[in-house]
Amino acid sequence: MKLLKTKINGPKIVKSQIFRDNRGYLKETFRNDLIKNLTFPFDVMSSSKKGVLRGLHIQIKHTQAKIITVTHGKIFDVAVDLRKNSKTFGKYVSLIMSDKSDFSFYIPKGFAHGFMCISENCTVNYKCSSYRHEASEKTLSWNDAYVNIKWPFKKPILSQKDKNGLSLRNFK
Repeated sequence: MKLLKTKINGPKIVKSQIFRDNRGYLKETFRNDLIKNLTFPFDVMSSSKKGVLRGLHIQIKHTQAKIITVTHGKIFDVAVDLRKNSKTFGKYVSLIMSDKSDFSFYIPKGFAHGFMCISENCTVNYKCSSYRHEASEKTLSWNDAYVNIKWPFKKPILSQKDKNGLSLRNFK
């Protein structure tokens, strides 16, 4: 396994090797020695149908790093830089991931995360560096004009929380 850079300093592609044979495949999705000075005490899994957009979520006070792995289907995954003193504040990194991808996506603390299911359904696993802290959860608006994410579908299926996301100005 190795870490590959993205266009923004921080998020990384977690490249793994896939071992295939007539039974299927095996791939490592995480190794504790890969990302220094972080532990990932719990995992979360979500299941979504086509067109569902989850995010863009961040915990402000109890920040989380995440490693995203798709275990079924295909997603359009996004990390938005919300680090206040960053040269890339408000910029995003996006990629398409599937259960066939030979990588996961590492998102460091200080980034909002969201994804859209672009297959009939998908299952996504999140490794998180800290536990959920509901009082510090915030949602960045999925369609904020300044961030200008090029989502695959114009009319996503959203939760009420995600429909009411904050503008980027409210994060400055």
